[in-house]
Amino acid sequence: MKYIFEKVSELKGKSLLSMLDLNKDHINTIINLSYLLKELYYLGIKEVNYLKNKKIGLIFQKPSTRTRVSFTVAIQELGGVPYYFGWNELQLIRGETVKDTAKVLSKYLDGAILRVYEHEILNEFADNFGKPIINALSDLEHPCQILADFYTIYEKFGKLDNIKVAYIGDGANNIANSLLLGCATMGININIVAPKKYQPLYEILNKSYEIAKKNNCKINVTENIEEGVKNADIIYTDVFVSMGMEKEKEERLSILKPYQVNQRVMEIAKNAYFMHCGPWHLGEEVTQEVVYGERSLVFEQAENRLHVSKAILISLF
Repeated sequence: MKYIFEKVSELKGKSLLSMLDLNKDHINTIINLSYLLKELYYLGIKEVNYLKNKKIGLIFQKPSTRTRVSFTVAIQELGGVPYYFGWNELQLIRGETVKDTAKVLSKYLDGAILRVYEHEILNEFADNFGKPIINALSDLEHPCQILADFYTIYEKFGKLDNIKVAYIGDGANNIANSLLLGCATMGININIVAPKKYQPLYEILNKSYEIAKKNNCKINVTENIEEGVKNADIIYTDVFVSMGMEKEKEERLSILKPYQVNQRVMEIAKNAYFMHCGPWHLGEEVTQEVVYGERSLVFEQAENRLHVSKAILISLF
């Protein structure tokens, strides 16, 4: 326990905007801390005052269930006080700049958790807030989700080494971006299975290749589903139409339809478990029999958002 807290102290006072803000030791430490916090939770010890009297703002431009609730409960159970603000409830809606809002809120709050459309908003807010900021989802990344996913995989397999992940669908969205960077950092082999139009962003893929080379793992991008999912340990997908992309819905569903995760895909992978960050759109990116099947981890992922959120908060604060 002492070793874990020595390692998380390296993150104290910092922000989590991207998977690139964490190295392998940091991620392993967050996973180990999540494990301990979950053990305590099931022993009935839910309240540990590591955030005693800390005031944390949740500022959300986009809708949220898992992220908003898990962080709210996590802050409260750590002894802190969460304050939720919809974007339209602040003077931002009337033209106040992100810079000025950040400077003002820094006078009241000890930290902030932002869910935004544009990643640049996070960077600007962090530059002017001067205290820890957590990316609760942007158009570019969703690091908190991927940390919970890694913990879920660790919980299922007892390791992350030599795990093979196959991500299917929109390979250029925030989940795919953070998953690529995270897998490269942790030495997890990953295949991105996507049509050409929705394959990973060049800058994300290039950086992931660079990191993966140092950590002796493989990244493969393919249009071929059979090639991509064969012998995978994890089959992962996300919605085909992310928040903010509704105008592209018809085109996206048409192009991505062949990449639906269904029973056939699971059978090709043989013994894989299924993961999805949620919420899912049944009949689009995944079928009902897969989501509610015996090899689905979707509700474990959702629960683990709470324990990992606590670990992240303890690490930064």
